[in-house]
Amino acid sequence: MTIDLEGITAIDVHVHVHRSARAVGSDDERLGEMAGYFRSGPVRGYSVPEIADYYRQRRMACVVFTVDSVKRATGPSNEEVAELAAGHADVVIPFASIDPARGGAGVRELRRLAENHGIRGVKFHPNTQEFFPNDRVAYPLYEVMEEHGLIALFHSGQTGVGAGTRGGGGVRLKYGNPMHVDDVAVDFPTMRIILAHPSFPWQDEALAVAMHKRDVYIDLSGWSPKYFPPNLVRYANTLLRNKVLFGSDFPVITPDRWLADLPAAGIRDEVRPDLLKGNAIRLLGLDGQS
Repeated sequence: MTIDLEGITAIDVHVHVHRSARAVGSDDERLGEMAGYFRSGPVRGYSVPEIADYYRQRRMACVVFTVDSVKRATGPSNEEVAELAAGHADVVIPFASIDPARGGAGVRELRRLAENHGIRGVKFHPNTQEFFPNDRVAYPLYEVMEEHGLIALFHSGQTGVGAGTRGGGGVRLKYGNPMHVDDVAVDFPTMRIILAHPSFPWQDEALAVAMHKRDVYIDLSGWSPKYFPPNLVRYANTLLRNKVLFGSDFPVITPDRWLADLPAAGIRDEVRPDLLKGNAIRLLGLDGQS
């Protein structure tokens, strides 16, 4: 079972799995806090099968992941995400998430996931995992990723996690500066990297890294397109048109809302096909899918 690349209209590269299909519980409480930040109304967590049905109805494919953290509540296991994604491979592409603080155990888990569960990348959230991407604590994970051709997806910029709560819920924004990813791109030159989100307040830094490093991309998730910074739109329309990716940040921002707001962003008509699908197909290697 493979993705019908002609039949789908878009590939959403940023979709969160907040609910287990095999156990009771989800992080709906944290989602409720984030919903206020994103002005998205009531939000609930979705399991992998529910996400698959949602995107299949919209003739879209999606990249899914949980966010692992040793200090904060997380969603379902990486194994569950990957195993359930395999049953919905016509629309779902699994990434894992490993908190670098897990040390050797995390490295072993990542190797097992890469070799036995068909993951295509790893989601890092430096703000909630509390590490700078160029901290050597994460390098053993990057070594496994480079060895297995996995994509690194880094949260960048501000985060909705803890936003508007006392002390920001303990979340420190300093870890989200995308310039720290520049070192990673140098030290692991064959590893493909995605900088997630418009990187407020470091948008120019993100553009500079993506311009300078061949294998660094930017996904446009986590913001309504009508709020995209003008400089980001300018580069997306020109010099980085082959390196920007559609992402929603589902479920706090839905692909329906993102696409409805896209005309207000000023993205050129000729850029949209690659932004919505073509760039992700090439980055994920789907044009050579088996």
